[in-house]
Amino acid sequence: MSDPIKIIEETRLSLLPPEGRIKTTLELNDGCKLYLSDCIDLMDMMIKDGSKVDLTVTSPPYDNLRSYENASTWNFDVFKKIADRLYEVTSDGGIVVWVVGDATINGSETGTSFRQALYFMERGFKLHDTMIYEKNSSSFPARRDGNRYTQIFEYMFVFFKGKKIRCANLLCDKENKWKGWVNWGKNTEYKPDGTLVETKDIKPVPDFSPRNNIWKYTTGFNKCKGIHPAVFPYKLAEDHIKTWSVEGDVVFDPFLGSGTTGIAAVRNNRMFVGCEIAENYFNDAVMCIQDEIERKKEGQGQSS
Repeated sequence: MSDPIKIIEETRLSLLPPEGRIKTTLELNDGCKLYLSDCIDLMDMMIKDGSKVDLTVTSPPYDNLRSYENASTWNFDVFKKIADRLYEVTSDGGIVVWVVGDATINGSETGTSFRQALYFMERGFKLHDTMIYEKNSSSFPARRDGNRYTQIFEYMFVFFKGKKIRCANLLCDKENKWKGWVNWGKNTEYKPDGTLVETKDIKPVPDFSPRNNIWKYTTGFNKCKGIHPAVFPYKLAEDHIKTWSVEGDVVFDPFLGSGTTGIAAVRNNRMFVGCEIAENYFNDAVMCIQDEIERKKEGQGQSS
């Protein structure tokens, strides 16, 4: 039987303007704002205020894989409300990095990640890249007598809003085997009309080239050791922030969790907006991000 007091409270809250439904607002140094709130309410307030973000790096709940302290309901209808609002708060050319995986139920992967990607596109986003987050290990490795290989990756869908992506600083850390070499024999190139001609404009192979779109990380390595059960690696957040934004941009994480995206944003001189609905996770994230701000301040003091 439903709790009538809880129903009355939820009804009362639903009648409040979005800013009235936000439980806690913290403005830290370094342009960092953290909210204890349902991200739908926060984005409603941002839309009302005309606030925009340049980059979202986040990982939503995956199907029913974790309960997250029963702090909220998660289903496809809730996802659509979030995707709708993400479109509204994203600046023109801005990016959303959506890190997601699927549960396996009754012998079948749910395919929820694909449904979400297609809805983002239906909403108006363009799918810029379907990237892969490859883990170095799995909690459930395949058995010799099993029928399924070890699941060791998650999707990193990269969407952008508008006609043109506003920022792309590709990470060039893939070492080239033939670095420093130039072509042997005659140096040739094709002209636009298809004619093959000799040329002297041949540069040696560079030491490093842009990495591929499969990024491998060590799971469990994080700047903040909190209580959150599903933490993605710090480097994953940082690499996306470095790639899809510049210093001074506003980075957003509507599912703040342990605060990984916020820590990476602060460390790389981005402004940050973070939102978390579960109070225990929120408190953990606040401490971790505040610690990073203090470390950064101490480092600046020592270098001055």
